[in-house]
Amino acid sequence: MTGILRSTHNMRMSMWLTLLLVPLMVHAMDYSDLPGDYCRTRRPVDCCTDRRDDCSVPILGTLCYCDEFCNRTRSEDCCPDYWRHCLGIEPPQKISSCYHNGNYYFMGQRIKINCNYCNCTAIGDQAEFLCERNECLVEPEIIQGVNDREYNLGWRASNFTEFWGRRLDEGISLRLGTLQPQKTVMRMRPILKHYDRSRLPRSFDARTKPEWRGYIHPIRDQGWCGSSWAVSTAAVGSDRFAIMSQGMEKIELSSQHLLSCNVRGQRGCHGGSLDRAWFFLRKYGVVDEDCYPYTAGSGKVTKCRLPKRTNLLTARCSAPQNPLLPARTETYRMGPAYRLGSEHDIMHEIMESGPVQATMRVFHDFFVYRGGVYQQSKLGSNHRTGYHSVRIIGWGEDNSQGFPIKYWLVANSWGSLWGENGYFRIRRGVNECEIEDFVLASWADTLNPPVERMSPNNRISNVI
Repeated sequence: MTGILRSTHNMRMSMWLTLLLVPLMVHAMDYSDLPGDYCRTRRPVDCCTDRRDDCSVPILGTLCYCDEFCNRTRSEDCCPDYWRHCLGIEPPQKISSCYHNGNYYFMGQRIKINCNYCNCTAIGDQAEFLCERNECLVEPEIIQGVNDREYNLGWRASNFTEFWGRRLDEGISLRLGTLQPQKTVMRMRPILKHYDRSRLPRSFDARTKPEWRGYIHPIRDQGWCGSSWAVSTAAVGSDRFAIMSQGMEKIELSSQHLLSCNVRGQRGCHGGSLDRAWFFLRKYGVVDEDCYPYTAGSGKVTKCRLPKRTNLLTARCSAPQNPLLPARTETYRMGPAYRLGSEHDIMHEIMESGPVQATMRVFHDFFVYRGGVYQQSKLGSNHRTGYHSVRIIGWGEDNSQGFPIKYWLVANSWGSLWGENGYFRIRRGVNECEIEDFVLASWADTLNPPVERMSPNNRISNVI
């Protein structure tokens, strides 16, 4: 009985060894990479027709063949010199790699080039390097085109590392995030302002106005979350709280509070409406950034952790202490948002009351902006666009082209490494990228009552 069991065990082991060795045997029968004379040394017949099992030569402890049948099998066992000596042709090349842009890649190798995955693949007897064809957020051709002096665009482009390797559709959906205003909102009439236009300077920067030094908040980074609607609203509100309280309430409003809790009709990291954001600030208010920090940079919005009608006490927030002001217990609220209509009205509002919020249409080339006065180049995918909201903090004129070019000075929300330390300049007075179509402002509800909010000559015909 023991002998039968051993015999059965040995048979099974033999079968497994055979299965394991077959691939090795098949691989070993390919001798094409061994140089030397083999068929040439045969006597009296060096090359044979048909199938001749004796038409062979010893090689590496086995046999290679010089008959016509040696190249008929799936795993060829021809001698290395069979193709040249017997047929007078070069041996067929074994497909083992792909060549692309100066580099070799192994068969089956998968790599990522910018935003597209590429594979080294065998197609018939050819090696093909096949890549996806996604439009990338950073396209070298766009950078080269913008920087080409022939176009004379007046601005520079470069790669922004954070954007490299991302698709254009990711940039539009996750780096912008403002829904185009509804028609009813767009019909909102701008305020009527009366002022002396001659008092408007050629350039103005809210950061350097002596009375406002330290009041304008730094650049924010919304991350990979389409939250510009919340980030820009909170940023404008923060600046205006500092300005209108004369520095007594210099706080940073929480954009995360807006993002997580202003959910009615909003889409979180996939976009939001500015009118709904300002209405939330007006009716409910938000806490400060330290109390509710921004966490949505990865694209995930956490559930709101505060009731709508909360206050700083129930939210367990610590309000800044100022002996000249009563202790704040309510959230930070803004007054009704109003729309600004003309270039000069926007300038006057910024100079008198602080930064404003604007919606702009973003084209492909804007993502690679590095510096200068931006205007759309028409390079790249012009049919793929999205809407973005930003904070205008000033204006000026650029003379680097030999003639003055008017521009807006704008704070973006893509971090300080993008553009001009997080800011950009864009043509003014020509509604470049629709940036002058929908501009909003609001007054901060400070503890110390500010000066007269609207002079009798300034009438608001419609507010949010």
